[in-house]
Amino acid sequence: MTVLRRLAVAVLAAVTLSLIAIAPAAAYAPVDVVHTERVQAGPYSLTVGFSTWPLRAMKSLDFTFMPDGGIADKSGTLRVTGPAIKPGRRAAPLVRHPRKRDSWGLDVKAFDDPGSYRFAFSIDGPLGHGEGTLDGVEVLDQPGPPLPLSWTIGTLPLLGLIVFLAVAWRRTRPGCQTLIV
Repeated sequence: MTVLRRLAVAVLAAVTLSLIAIAPAAAYAPVDVVHTERVQAGPYSLTVGFSTWPLRAMKSLDFTFMPDGGIADKSGTLRVTGPAIKPGRRAAPLVRHPRKRDSWGLDVKAFDDPGSYRFAFSIDGPLGHGEGTLDGVEVLDQPGPPLPLSWTIGTLPLLGLIVFLAVAWRRTRPGCQTLIV
């Protein structure tokens, strides 16, 4: 009986320590909104939040969309148009932001090309249907050096490793040496 009791205590201790260890991993990093814009979508006023400002091409950021009064009794769609968006894309439903659950949003979204973008909102709720747009959201060039130069510099260590292995292989010639037992 004492063996079973010891086993139960050990299992309980292991489960408790596991739960304590994973608690920090379950926490999420908050979305820091550094810039906001106001959009009027019919009877609904909407605050669009950006986690980075100014926007840069090929750089991930979070967008939050918060209508006045919350999102509980509302639904809506979002259509983004701009240089990096394929023409004819359908409007996507507004969904909860994965890390800011009290608002709609996009998590780690990046635009591939610089230029002017347009966010078109369609919101349905207790006050009826409303549509609004946020025009002229400028996305600047990507930060850092041009992409081909970045890839070239990034592959230099790989090329150096390949040259090193080729020289080492030629000097040792493992297939030509006799096996000594």
